[in-house]
Amino acid sequence: MDATNPLGDFLRARREQVRPEDVGLGPGVGLRRVPGLRREEVAMLAGISADYYLRLEQGRERHPSVQVLDALAGVLRLDAETTAYMIGLTRTRSRLAVRPTTERVPASVLNLVRELPMPAFVQGRYLDILASNRMARALSPNLVPGTNRLRATFLDPAEREFHRDWRRATVNAVGQLRADSSEAVDDPRLAALVGELSIKSDCFRRLWARHEVRRREGVVSRLRHPEVGDLDLYCDKLAVAGADGQLLVIYHAEPGSESARSLALLGSIAASTPDDNPDSLRVESTPGLSD
Repeated sequence: MDATNPLGDFLRARREQVRPEDVGLGPGVGLRRVPGLRREEVAMLAGISADYYLRLEQGRERHPSVQVLDALAGVLRLDAETTAYMIGLTRTRSRLAVRPTTERVPASVLNLVRELPMPAFVQGRYLDILASNRMARALSPNLVPGTNRLRATFLDPAEREFHRDWRRATVNAVGQLRADSSEAVDDPRLAALVGELSIKSDCFRRLWARHEVRRREGVVSRLRHPEVGDLDLYCDKLAVAGADGQLLVIYHAEPGSESARSLALLGSIAASTPDDNPDSLRVESTPGLSD
C-alpha cells in the first residue's frame, strides 16, 4: 500500500469512475484514451485551475481547503461517508500517536461475548478475530480467534459457499477497511495486509483500487451452513468503547423465522460438540504476513 500520496491516489481512482455524461459533458466529448473524466474536466467543474488539480493528484499540494474538497466531492459524486474519508486523507498526523502493537479486548466485553446466546465475536481494526463465542465458531471455522476475516474472505474457497452473497460481502469488507484506513495510511500492519491480498487475489486488488468506502452498518447476511442449511441473519456491529477500532459483531435472526429455528438447531449442535478453542487471543499488529 503506497502511503506517500493517498489523496492523489484517491482522486485519480474516483475520477476514472465518473462518466462524462454523469456530469453533463456528453459521452462524445473528444477522443478518450482513459476511462472517466480528464483532469482538466474535473478542475473546470470544481472551479479550480487545471494546474492546481494536477498538483493535488501528483502530491505536490497536500492540504487543499475544505471549499476545494467540497467542490471535488460534488464533481466526483461522493456521498457523505466518502467525502469525510477524502478529507481525512489531508490531515496532518502526529508521529507520536503510535497505535499499540497488541489489540486487547476488555474483560467485560469478553464476558459478554461468552454469555451471548447467538453467534458473537470481536474483530480488530484490520478484521482480525480477537474473541468469539461457541456459537460463532459453530457457525464458521473462520470465526476462530487468530483468523483474519479479510484473508479468509478472499483466500479461502469455502467462504464462497458460506456466503450466498459472497460478492456483496467482499465489496463491504474492502469498503469498511478502506474507510478505516484514512487514519492509518502509513501503518505497516495495514500495508502488509493490503500488499499480501493484492498479490494473492485479483478480486481484492480490483476492489481496493476503486477507493470505495462503506459504512459500518448492520446488514442481512445470507449464509449457508453445512449442517443447518440456509440462514438469513442480521449482522450488527457495535463499537467497543475505549478499544481503538474494535467491533462487537453479533448475528441474530428474525424471531419466529425459519432462520431462527435453524440458529436454535445450530446452538444444540454446538452445545453437544467439544470445543477446545480459546475464547480470546491477543493479536500482534506487526508487518508480518502470516497469522
